[in-house]
Amino acid sequence: MFKPHEMVKLEVISLNRYKDKLLTYLHEEGVVEIREVSVEIAQKDTPNEFYRKATSHSIGLSRLVDFLGTFKEEAKGGIKGFLFPEPVPKKPYRYRSIESLVKEVEAFLEEAEPEIKEVEQKLNSTSTEIERIKTNINVLELLSVLELDVSYMKSTKFLEIVAGTVDKDKFTPMIDELKETLKGRIAYVSKEIRGAYLVVIAVLKTDYDKANPVLAKYSFGRIEIPEGKGTPGELIKEYEVMLAEREKKLDEIKEEAKKLAGKYHDTLSFYQELMENEREKANMLGNLARTNMTFALSGWTPKEDVEKVVEGVKRITGGKVYINIKGAEDDDLEDIPIKLKNPGWAKPFEMITEMFGVPKYNEIDPTPILAFTYSFFFGFMLTDFMYGLIIGVVAAMLVKGHKHLKDGTYIFSKILLWSSFFTMLMGVVFGSYFGDALQRTGIKVPYAIDAMRGALTVLIIALIIGIIHLFIGYTIGFIVKWRNGEKKAALTEQLSWMLIIIGIGMFALSLKGITLATPAKAIFGIGFVLFVISELSNGGLAALLIISDFFGFIGNWLSYARLMALALATSGIALVINILVSMIWGIKIGPIPIGIAVGLILFIGGQLFSTAINALGAFVHALRLHYVEFFGTFYSGEGKKFEPFKSKRNVSKLEMEI
Repeated sequence: MFKPHEMVKLEVISLNRYKDKLLTYLHEEGVVEIREVSVEIAQKDTPNEFYRKATSHSIGLSRLVDFLGTFKEEAKGGIKGFLFPEPVPKKPYRYRSIESLVKEVEAFLEEAEPEIKEVEQKLNSTSTEIERIKTNINVLELLSVLELDVSYMKSTKFLEIVAGTVDKDKFTPMIDELKETLKGRIAYVSKEIRGAYLVVIAVLKTDYDKANPVLAKYSFGRIEIPEGKGTPGELIKEYEVMLAEREKKLDEIKEEAKKLAGKYHDTLSFYQELMENEREKANMLGNLARTNMTFALSGWTPKEDVEKVVEGVKRITGGKVYINIKGAEDDDLEDIPIKLKNPGWAKPFEMITEMFGVPKYNEIDPTPILAFTYSFFFGFMLTDFMYGLIIGVVAAMLVKGHKHLKDGTYIFSKILLWSSFFTMLMGVVFGSYFGDALQRTGIKVPYAIDAMRGALTVLIIALIIGIIHLFIGYTIGFIVKWRNGEKKAALTEQLSWMLIIIGIGMFALSLKGITLATPAKAIFGIGFVLFVISELSNGGLAALLIISDFFGFIGNWLSYARLMALALATSGIALVINILVSMIWGIKIGPIPIGIAVGLILFIGGQLFSTAINALGAFVHALRLHYVEFFGTFYSGEGKKFEPFKSKRNVSKLEMEI
């Protein structure tokens, strides 16, 4: 806790014949972040023929999976599916070598790919034909206002006939210019439609090159005339018959595709996942070095996993391997990957820390502190027992339903579960149960603070919480800098603010009659002097930065007033809903108490909306108070997150032959 996992550097040299299985073993274990080996006397490794084929098959399989996925019957979803998703069974695969896997995939594709591509081609061609027919019907519906035989709108040996639309205000100038340009050798029919003109123009073929620039000048929108004879209305009926036939054919092809999806989709997904993992292995080969007989890899792994990794490597290679384990050194500090290490209750909150950035190897991990303060701030801002209960019930169901997945929903729900506890706790403190709903029914509710009537008290509490939170941050920063040898920075940049905060606290206590004014001035003064010393290093900008940074601190402190603001917002919205409900509760239409029904709908819907919107606000502003105000006192978040070489197994489970 407070420190990430201790990391060690792993260096391995072995024979080339073990490379594939060793990479596969490390990929499945997922505990080593492989780094690029510095090449001097050796050369960079490159993918062999089968790794290249795996990359190609991964792309091809992905396309086939996407196509059949459109026609695969989906599992039942809805709210139940979201809360309690069914576990996806993982199909085992006995891994022998990349070569045997690629050959197995190719054998499967020889059977499945031609069938799928044949159906895909029929589907695409039929869909294209349907779109063409629909376009022709739309054109014919447009042309129907002219009541001309469609065949008359087709060009002949001596005439060029064009149809199209032109804006209403451009029609007359266009016709006039065409007549002038062609010396009257033009015939046309037209009809006004929806602010434009539909026009069919006939000119001599020898005059077309003169007419074309004029048409373009007036933005004449050409229409392609469909094939056929007869009036547009007659042709529409023919095309509608054709459309019905093609749509029936398309439905038959889709049924065929559904059968193929049932036959091949899951197997394709299985092989696609296997190939995608081989593709990742192929991409990793560039980090390895090799000679004609050997290869070398290097990476970082948590110290607690070293024994397991070394044992596995020796087992894979039959002991024909050189392994070197080195602890982290000062020169490695910027390069060491960070894997956070926290107890179970704080572990879900690593998600929030990692969203901002992980600590450097020589920094303190703020997650354990954040786990408490984030949940508390969330509860303080939402501050209603029933809202907390609703969120807690939903979060508990999501935790239970997603436990087997351990996905982002599961982790986030655990954060909400802790936050809901503090929300209910603060609801009891503020006596808020759907706002003042219980009080309106005559139930006496005990409370420590009335948020609406005691807003000033809530503000003072929020500012006290804020100053304590900032003090904790500066204290952590002081410890980190002092431990890392940055003693001057620890004194001037961290201790200065710690003393200023202590001085402010003592001044506040002196206002309550406690005689602390003199020591408060001394402590505040020492802190301010240290602060000024730290700013003097900025040279000519020192005076300006002293003012800016000091008031920046005041601004950060006052930012904690949002705890009060959101607490009041939650109470206010709930209060408004309750007032509206009470106003309509007694309304009757004859003997029918319609006000009760409408009131219940308004109360339930309004309070659920209030829960959602205020929970969103609490979530965002609790993040803000940590990312901007709290982390700004000590935390950089500039470490490199541990990204192990790890396989992704959603539908497959690899079993290795050793």
